[in-house]
Amino acid sequence: MRLILARHGETPWNAEGRYQGQEDIALSPIGESQARALGERLASVDITRAVASPLMRARRTAELALGGRSDMLGTDPGFMEIAHGTWEGLLAAEIHERDPDRLRAWRETPHEVLMPQGESLQHVVDRAWPALERAAQGLEEADTLMVVAHDAVNRVLLCRVLGLPIAHLWRFRQAPTTLNLLEGPSIDRLDVVRLNDCAHHTALFGEAVHRAL
Repeated sequence: MRLILARHGETPWNAEGRYQGQEDIALSPIGESQARALGERLASVDITRAVASPLMRARRTAELALGGRSDMLGTDPGFMEIAHGTWEGLLAAEIHERDPDRLRAWRETPHEVLMPQGESLQHVVDRAWPALERAAQGLEEADTLMVVAHDAVNRVLLCRVLGLPIAHLWRFRQAPTTLNLLEGPSIDRLDVVRLNDCAHHTALFGEAVHRAL
């Protein structure tokens, strides 16, 4: 099977560098443009099934990317972004003032962090991987699944596929509407074919990073 694992487009909070988590923030005009560009890139791809996080930034990205095929779209709460708890809506500078030790740990030892009134990365793994298994259930080897989720969700899923400890999730990026292409006979036997590919809206070595996670 083929898996297209995408991230949602830019939101106003992404542009400002605010931690979003499970706050339901809509796409910005730039994010909608990025999602349409992703759709143009995928227009010729025969997508068998599509599932997104129910948060509107991911769901809307999937709808725009699917275009006239959006009636196939389903959602699964297992793909929701990590719950940042009391960090949500704050800038990194504000978190640095209020919770500096946890912010430092999030950047240096993220696998050890429990968000204040929120989740850990292991919590995300424990719900996102079963969601991926549900999304892929019944698909054949020649089928293509598209999943549109979030930065932390994509990172922990990719770490599992690559055999990396989640402590290393900062070692690769997930740009807005980036796509990751994976192939294999089953969810448990996937190879990464493309990683953080955002050529549909960003030039080689261009700026396509977020300012908060």
